[in-house]
Amino acid sequence: MPAAPSTSVSGLHHLQPSLLGWHEPALGAGLGGLRREHLASGAWVDVATSVVDGAYTLFEEVLAAAPWAGHERPMYDRVVPEPRLTTRRWAGAPALVHDLGSLLSEHYGVDLSTISANLYRSGSDSVAWHGDRIGRDRPQAVVAVLSLGATRRFLLRPRPGGPSRRYAPASGDLLVMGGTCQRTWQHSVPKCAVAGPRISVMFREGY
Repeated sequence: MPAAPSTSVSGLHHLQPSLLGWHEPALGAGLGGLRREHLASGAWVDVATSVVDGAYTLFEEVLAAAPWAGHERPMYDRVVPEPRLTTRRWAGAPALVHDLGSLLSEHYGVDLSTISANLYRSGSDSVAWHGDRIGRDRPQAVVAVLSLGATRRFLLRPRPGGPSRRYAPASGDLLVMGGTCQRTWQHSVPKCAVAGPRISVMFREGY
């Protein structure tokens, strides 16, 4: 059986954004910049840029504070390590992350205070096509994703298959999936040849 992935995050502090990204993190202009894209089958996606100012500083804070762990998953007839690190449910996120959760909860009218995070250490880390399990229990759900660190492709495709939609959220950008998106669409972060470390911070309804 393959060994579980290392949970070490040493050596990941090598981002090189502009100096504007390194000041004290703060919420930007709120959620007024959200732009909605309606998908098929009752699904939608909201996107906003620069929701967090000083996003690279927040990246470092989350990287250092999060309880990263490697996990395994079944694949066909074997169990393999997941090619990323995760926190599962995380109550000890930085205050600014909780503040964003409160802002999102107020905006969407649902409690999005359940926080977790994923760490993609390099272009070799990824997540395969899937819908979040919250979609199994609710006909509609809201899942918000704050991106921190390097830019990676985030893909969406209809669950029956078909052309995918491509997004490339930068550090501090927000992508929110809603409606039937977790049931009728799938999303993924594919591998790539070269990429710096990226953290996705998720805000969900309680699960």
